[in-house]
Amino acid sequence: MLGAAGAGLVRGLRAGTQVWLWGSRGRSLTLPHAARGLHAGDRRPSAGRGPLERRPSLPAAAIVNSAPRPLQPYLRLMRLDKPIGTWLLYLPCTWSIGLAAEPGCFPDWYMLSLFGAGAVLMRGAGCTINDMWDQDYDKKVTRTASRPIAAGDISTFQSFVFLGGQLTLALAVLLCLNYYSIALGAASLLLVITYPLMKRITYWPQLALGLTFNWGALLGWSAVKGSCDPSVCLPLYFSGIMWTLIYDTIYAHQDKRDDALIGLKSTALLFREDTKQWLSGFTVAMLGALSLVGVNIGQTVPYYTALAAVGAHLAHQIYTLDIHRPEDCWDKFTSNRTTGLIIFLGIVLGNLWKEKEIDKTKKNIDNRIEN
Repeated sequence: MLGAAGAGLVRGLRAGTQVWLWGSRGRSLTLPHAARGLHAGDRRPSAGRGPLERRPSLPAAAIVNSAPRPLQPYLRLMRLDKPIGTWLLYLPCTWSIGLAAEPGCFPDWYMLSLFGAGAVLMRGAGCTINDMWDQDYDKKVTRTASRPIAAGDISTFQSFVFLGGQLTLALAVLLCLNYYSIALGAASLLLVITYPLMKRITYWPQLALGLTFNWGALLGWSAVKGSCDPSVCLPLYFSGIMWTLIYDTIYAHQDKRDDALIGLKSTALLFREDTKQWLSGFTVAMLGALSLVGVNIGQTVPYYTALAAVGAHLAHQIYTLDIHRPEDCWDKFTSNRTTGLIIFLGIVLGNLWKEKEIDKTKKNIDNRIEN
């Protein structure tokens, strides 16, 4: 019954936002890009995907294609036509902003907008860094040879200048926050620069990605509250890291054979046939940490209902996962955008529910005084 409820909620949320996912699907994969991780963001499963190749093209891609021709290589460089990576970077920010809202109140819409702009810019900067690191690999791979730097549409110097522009705009967004958050946000830059290299030296590049992609779980709270509350921010950050290990391990299974040939490392190659056991462990750790967050901040029934739905969704995702079918790995990976949205919805509704509990408590106190 719980699985059916979770699946129903997942399908509903998917239908409302599916157009964004269409923007990140498309061409088939011939060889992997040397840069693993979501800043690449445009990896496709192997050839022969069938119906997925015939899906209509997307608003995000259409916007890029309709832009002035000189701008298009830069927009493709920052993966503006493939928003799935931006979603996964942005969602942990929304969790912490939502948790930081006052009881009975919606999240701060200004902060949500500010962090949305920051997510687009920082994901674009990360993609630019990624392609600068790996341009020599890209030139040798059919699928990535058309990327702007590898194809020669943008020179290394031009990409460096463009990177500076993106980081400058991101800094402008960061400067809208309090001093504590400015320092905290600046501290993440080292992770952004170095994590694309991790796949060359460790079988745990997904862990490095998790540390990077979930920094917003710390930053969102401090932007609203002025500093981090360790009892909330640390388990929230940890849960986001576990979530990244789930979805990016699935993502990495698309290209494990080619990665092994090229000499790249990933948790997919490390876990191999034991992947489902590891993913199950990460899921338990993620849900446990999110439950701890709820207890520490006094969350309510809608929040825990959302966690139950997330648990059912992830259980179904892992149980039905076929790690030997790239197209199935891609679909499971993209469905994690829905996972993040369910958590955010649970946080918002759980916070609004607090107002009812507060009113009920006040009435009980008033009744006792009258008696």
